[in-house]
Amino acid sequence: MNRRLRTKPTRRLALAALCLAALTPALAFADQVGTVTRLPLPRFASLKTDRVNLREGPSKDHATKWVYQRAGLPVEITAEFEIWRRIRDSEGADGWVLHSLLSGRRTALVTPNKKGESSKIYARPAAGADLAATLQSGVIVNLRKCDGDWCQVDGDGFKGYIEQYKLWGVYPNEKIE
Repeated sequence: MNRRLRTKPTRRLALAALCLAALTPALAFADQVGTVTRLPLPRFASLKTDRVNLREGPSKDHATKWVYQRAGLPVEITAEFEIWRRIRDSEGADGWVLHSLLSGRRTALVTPNKKGESSKIYARPAAGADLAATLQSGVIVNLRKCDGDWCQVDGDGFKGYIEQYKLWGVYPNEKIE
């Protein structure tokens, strides 16, 4: 009987270790940070210039897959390697760019997956508020703050609020101060 009491805590400890091992990949993903910057991954950034080469790998020896020609375009950083960042755009294209061509300035695209559709910008964060502007799909906006439902945005000739789900460049329920 004494032996049985000793094995119970050991079994519990083994079961707890097994559960922790099973959860570790999920926990690691939730708290993943870049090996270079120690910033969260994934995260959004924007293109700093109007000419950015997207490369197949993290060096200038790798072929250029695409050339972006739109400063301020939001991109998602998904990995880091030395001075290179792996990015993904709103259309799902991914590759590597030099970190110096990226900015921490937060921007977003208005409904990029709904070509030809327009979205309303309101004076206050409410669908019944006065209309401040109407923006076409693909317009780049500057993110000023988001509360998880609405984002305050501005750009060339407009300022107001848009529903957060209509933007690519901010995560669902993400809060930005």
